[in-house]
Amino acid sequence: MNNNAIRYNQLDPAIETRVEALLTQMTLAEKVGQLVQVVPFGSLEPDEMLKRIQEAKETGASFQSVFPPRPGINEDIRNGTVGSILNLADAALVNQYQRIALEESRLGIPLIIGSDVIHGFRTIFPIPLAESCTWHPALLEQASRVAAQEAAAVGIDWVFAPMVDVGRDPRWGRVAEGAGEDPFLGMAMAQARVRGFQAGDLANGRRVAACPKHYVGYGAGEAGRDYNTVDISERTLRDVHLPPFKAAFAAGAGSVMSSFNEIGGVPVSANGFVLGQVLRQEWQWPGVVLSDYEAIRELIPHGVAADLKEAARLAILAGVDMDMMGDAYHQHLAELVGEGIVPEVVVDEAVRRVLRLKMGLGLFERPYVDESLAAQVTLRPEDRQLALQAAQESMVLLKNEGNLLPLSPGKEHLALIGPLAAARRDLLGTWTLFGREEEVESVLAGIQGHLGSEAALSHMPGSTLAGDEPIDAASVVALAENADVVIMVLGEGHNMSGEARSRACLGLPGRQQELFDIVAQAGKPVVVVLMGGRPLIVPKLIELADAVLMAWHGGIRAGQAIADILFGAANPSGKLTTSWPRAEGQIPVYYGHKNTGRPMEGTGTTQFMEPFKSRYIDLPNEPLFPFGYGLSYTTFVYRDLIVETPVIDANGSLIVSAMIQNSGSHTGTEVVQLYIRDVVGSVTRPVKQLRGFQRVTLQPDEEQRVRFEVSVHDLGFTGLDKQYVIEPGTFKVWIGPNASEGLVGDFEVA
Repeated sequence: MNNNAIRYNQLDPAIETRVEALLTQMTLAEKVGQLVQVVPFGSLEPDEMLKRIQEAKETGASFQSVFPPRPGINEDIRNGTVGSILNLADAALVNQYQRIALEESRLGIPLIIGSDVIHGFRTIFPIPLAESCTWHPALLEQASRVAAQEAAAVGIDWVFAPMVDVGRDPRWGRVAEGAGEDPFLGMAMAQARVRGFQAGDLANGRRVAACPKHYVGYGAGEAGRDYNTVDISERTLRDVHLPPFKAAFAAGAGSVMSSFNEIGGVPVSANGFVLGQVLRQEWQWPGVVLSDYEAIRELIPHGVAADLKEAARLAILAGVDMDMMGDAYHQHLAELVGEGIVPEVVVDEAVRRVLRLKMGLGLFERPYVDESLAAQVTLRPEDRQLALQAAQESMVLLKNEGNLLPLSPGKEHLALIGPLAAARRDLLGTWTLFGREEEVESVLAGIQGHLGSEAALSHMPGSTLAGDEPIDAASVVALAENADVVIMVLGEGHNMSGEARSRACLGLPGRQQELFDIVAQAGKPVVVVLMGGRPLIVPKLIELADAVLMAWHGGIRAGQAIADILFGAANPSGKLTTSWPRAEGQIPVYYGHKNTGRPMEGTGTTQFMEPFKSRYIDLPNEPLFPFGYGLSYTTFVYRDLIVETPVIDANGSLIVSAMIQNSGSHTGTEVVQLYIRDVVGSVTRPVKQLRGFQRVTLQPDEEQRVRFEVSVHDLGFTGLDKQYVIEPGTFKVWIGPNASEGLVGDFEVA
């Protein structure tokens, strides 16, 4: 844990005094200006913006030269009507705008520069869903610190991460950005990332603030479609979707981004319940609420605002402090105050929060960035090594029939087939504005590095990544038949997951499945490396392949990491943080479901001479791979469960342990998981809930007693009165390798 992490949600009396003194000097127009975030260049579609950012990276051109300037941006800053700038990563331009704000505006209030830095800035780590499969919060904290260090060097003060939405629908493209289906694991990952981003010991002396998103329920959109309607109970909201945000705030996050979706008919950016009652009244949280991109303007198509003026009124009264690109506050907020529709004290409170964050970041004392630092944002050896470790630990071995893996370099002739085998850009994954394709290691390069010679390796793409171009089956079969082992690299491209990238069919895109079928018919052992930003539904591939490694989109070192695992230089230890469906019809499928009155595990109610249960008639209920699942090149035996506290009082803790032994021939790391079940509650409870995990590295034949301690307070839930409650009664407890297996015991809360 980083003990130097800055906490932006703790009130400092000295800062509060400064805020009040400044607020008394501000005109209404200047107050509104602090609540406005804009891009400094002209309006562009997202794809065009990404294209131009890539152009700037490749050519070394400045942002100014590839982006048209936003009309009147200098004058707006000079007049104090802009408080924040979005997605600017050019130190010279940051300083240019700061100089106008500091030296030419009336009050000299610095700008805050915000950007999407999701899983790395220049050093690109695995996508967040992959990172969560490490079950290694300390590693994620280090990766986030690297991202903050690099982003701060070009003048970014505010990163719009981590995404802490609970995602239980792999059709949703943004499941790639989160930590999976479980709120407990999501809480741990959220805190680690916040601590890393907000590290107080960055070498360049600057500070960065995290902005957890998307508050709240964004991952529960109907049909897995991005931006879609959310209609869930308040209890589900409180027990599943809110906890990771509360954990992020506990780690010191001083801002949050409101989500696009509605909840129960009220869009979040106009939702006084989640923004006002929960955030401000119940949690007493003093941080900044930033709208998502144009989310205030989108209250109009949602159908709750007739025009932009009404949208501005709804958002500010609900509790949105800053308007990202919606232009609603800029155009209408002062007018609303002048008409008495919005009290000025509401605007004042929002301005206080923005000024508090700027002062906490030290922007008044250090508004300018050292422009020489930007040239130092290079891939440092220690950062590349950290990216390699993150990639290795994130990858999940799904199948290894007959212990085909690890391979022996030089002992077999290998055929490498697949449209992603030599890919580089795709390995960066989604939301990598500032990563560079030329700095990515491909799978082909990683394997060649292990073999030391191309003579033992033949390669061809075999098919395109998407599209319907025909496959040269004869050439593919010839390559496969001449090899001892075939390695296939298949899956999604970088632009097939992420925002606005929902998919209804989660099989292999294009004709990749056909390519696999052709290779499988050659009769040679086949290792499949899958890449993607979500669980893929490929049951036929899983059945026929001899070994399957889920490599996700693993960042700049993914190719090396994959090769290290394939050849045994690294032993896979990743564990799934999302259940893998057998078919789209199972979705959502997650381990922490409710039992129902007619559970599949029970006898059911007999009607018409057969049991009627909650089940499918054409598929099992269970996922293909459960939450927490992942294989190793060694094996682990669980035995001797001891519940040390069979009866616990309200102030006590559950203490339980089990012996874990490495029964195989390789040193390996096991993620030992603790689950509980509240057998009887005043409201229905999940069949299992994760309440602890530990990474344990053991030598062959080594054993270790793994001990967990869980506070009784962490066994509660939202009760009948919508308040958090810990109820007495009988509980079950499991220690095991995933959500479907493990040793089981009992305990009682008295």
